[in-house]
Amino acid sequence: MEIKSLAQTMLKLAMLDWPARVLFPPVCAGCRRHVSQPGVLCGACWPKLRLLERPWCAVMGTPFTHDMGEGFLSAEAIADPPPFERARAAVAYSGVARQMVQGLKYQDRTDLAPWMARWMLRAGAELIADADVVVPVPLHWRRFFRRQFNQSAELARAVAQLGGLPFSPSAVRRVKLTRQQVGLERQEREDNVRAAFRVPTKAEIEIAGRRVLLVDDVYTTGATVRSVAKALKKGGAGAVDVLTFARVLPGDFRADESATI
Repeated sequence: MEIKSLAQTMLKLAMLDWPARVLFPPVCAGCRRHVSQPGVLCGACWPKLRLLERPWCAVMGTPFTHDMGEGFLSAEAIADPPPFERARAAVAYSGVARQMVQGLKYQDRTDLAPWMARWMLRAGAELIADADVVVPVPLHWRRFFRRQFNQSAELARAVAQLGGLPFSPSAVRRVKLTRQQVGLERQEREDNVRAAFRVPTKAEIEIAGRRVLLVDDVYTTGATVRSVAKALKKGGAGAVDVLTFARVLPGDFRADESATI
């Protein structure tokens, strides 16, 4: 009887889902070709996605070409230690990953966030296991008013839900209306976001002594997440880890790259 009941329930759910699939057929997360189910890539887009895999720098999460041993650090982590403990990203910022980021940010494709977050959970499993609260990189209120949503918050919300963690979208604020980072060199990016973030007094209780998982869409030079991490620690966070969907790998950064966030 239980098997029959389960089969009947599944059939009813399938029947309820049928009109939606006919009216709004699932499309590829990259190119929007029709696919078998939501959130997957078509055969043409999948080879264009580069998942970031171990071995990688224990701190920065940048991949190594060869296994250098457990805990081995990159030259970047040694020469310029970040204010966060660890950074991880799901994919390299190129090809279809670039299209997905642009779709989420510029084309209101918020439907992509849950699927992007699933890849982020895979890359950041160790970070999520240690995290106490998930916090997104915030937008300035004027930019939020124009755009009506924060792509980093959409990703952070999905990561928190999938990881079973508290989501604190107001734990840190962007108090300075910064220039767009596109077109800025590394030092200019750092100057642009310096002292741009602050933890409101009433939000300090949400992060006090906790390990914060800071979420953003793309890690480019790290200037933004470094500035936010400093603000979180100044506001009382015990530690900060960074998880992004995509990562501009060392050597790939171009200040004039219009698609780079």
